[in-house]
Amino acid sequence: MLKWKELYEECVNCHKCALGDNRTNMVFGDGNPKGKIMFIGEAPGADEDRTGLPFVGRAGKLLTRVLESLELHREKDYYICNICKCRPENNRTPHEHEEEACLPYLRNQVALVRPKIIVCLGATAMNCILGKDWRITRDRGKWVERKGFYMTATFHPSAVLRDENKKPMFWEDLKDIKKKYGEF
Repeated sequence: MLKWKELYEECVNCHKCALGDNRTNMVFGDGNPKGKIMFIGEAPGADEDRTGLPFVGRAGKLLTRVLESLELHREKDYYICNICKCRPENNRTPHEHEEEACLPYLRNQVALVRPKIIVCLGATAMNCILGKDWRITRDRGKWVERKGFYMTATFHPSAVLRDENKKPMFWEDLKDIKKKYGEF
């Protein structure tokens, strides 16, 4: 297992797939590196690629607002990152080989943070982490314990922005995550 600085350097210099050749910035992660909650998305978008920080665009701002309304703060309570550390062109869903290239980095981040709770944001992260048989509309909000981690999935905030009908379910999922957080 690499330490934070070594892992960051390896990610910055990574060219295991074409995403590393076309990025503006590698988007590593942000928040409390000892947070009890770890949110994981699929890949950076345009705003994230520009700034080098995860979840800073419209979807990230929505997530931050909702979490702050639940008194969960990035710098104190959680760490947030993506499976892929580089932006796929036109914000497309990452290909499986791109996810596989980055998975060792994500696993290293999980090992360093050692969160109690892992939240998959969206179907892509959920399928990569929880399994291909999971379905976001059917399984979001369900909890599973694996290797000492409590894991769940909810909609990606960008899906909530596209479909207002998902807002109540997203809100309930995040309230449930806050409740689980209170157990630790």
